[in-house]
Amino acid sequence: MNSNSQSANTDTSSHRFADIVGTIIAMLTLTLPLFVIAHYSANTVENTNQQPITYNLRRDID
Repeated sequence: MNSNSQSANTDTSSHRFADIVGTIIAMLTLTLPLFVIAHYSANTVENTNQQPITYNLRRDID
């Protein structure tokens, strides 16, 4: 019976480790795309502000 109680302790610790790793993976999955999108969208906004786009419109006056 003592051998059964030892295996229960290792199962609990391996489950706890798996829960921690799973939580880290879940947090990275949820937050990493937001940081990447924010990083690249901030770069495009800065680049478009440096060179304004102008359009020459031709008006025909009759």
